[in-house]
Amino acid sequence: MIGYLKGTLLKKEEDRVLLLAGHVGYEIFLPAVVMETLREKEANDETSFYIYYHQTDRQPKPVLIGFNLEIEKAFFQQFISVEDIGPLKALKAFNMPVGEIAAAIESRDVTKLKQLKGIGQRTAQKIIATLEGKMDKFAWVETEETKSVRPLSAVSEPVMAVLVDQLGHRRGVAKKMVEEAFKRNPNISTPEALFDEIYRGEESAK
Repeated sequence: MIGYLKGTLLKKEEDRVLLLAGHVGYEIFLPAVVMETLREKEANDETSFYIYYHQTDRQPKPVLIGFNLEIEKAFFQQFISVEDIGPLKALKAFNMPVGEIAAAIESRDVTKLKQLKGIGQRTAQKIIATLEGKMDKFAWVETEETKSVRPLSAVSEPVMAVLVDQLGHRRGVAKKMVEEAFKRNPNISTPEALFDEIYRGEESAK
């Protein structure tokens, strides 16, 4: 079983790359969000991927699907546990960062999930029904495409605890409130300032 490959980039196509590793060229399919991170990469550049290896009786030809982070691969494996979502459908669906998808699941944001390629209303509802409550460790994944989203820190952790444990917000909703506050004011440096910004945002939305 292939779990990780590191080598030289030979070729990039729309949805896959050819990677030379150990004198063997591996064709690796990449979700759109992963492919986007390779936009500066050129032939002969070194790169690496965590690999999801897919082969079944119905799909005898092995398919390698690549991810930049191990946690992205772990999220993918959770995602394909949803009924009617196989690896190839999930591959096409991943057109936004894992953290955003996980947050949408936890906040039951069907509209956001329908932005995933090939995911309609019914499938979005199945995703939420299957995965809601299991996304906390994924909702804070930070990639090159989500630098504006702060990870858990000494500032946001106590705020999240109050929003969820004392005020009764769902964790996904609380996370979104924190993210929006940081987007409005990236210079927040204390929990108190974060609470103030969240309150201002809630008041302005009324």
